[in-house]
Amino acid sequence: MPQTARNATQIGAAIRRARRQARLTQAALGAKTGLRQATISELERGEGDVRLSTLLDVLAALGLELVIDERGRASAGRLDDIF
Repeated sequence: MPQTARNATQIGAAIRRARRQARLTQAALGAKTGLRQATISELERGEGDVRLSTLLDVLAALGLELVIDERGRASAGRLDDIF
């Protein structure tokens, strides 16, 4: 199911959900992508400066992709329900 994310925290939450659904630890996802566990943790919290290539590598390891679309008119409350 598509997920809308408009900031780093929401992107991180989506990655965390996908990782948990895949039954991977942060360390296992890090090993799969060649990243440190701390980097995965920062990404999931929406903290730090993550390179776009790092984000794309993590998404690919989780079987996800980035889709760019026009910004919708979803209300803030609706977004909070999703995340």
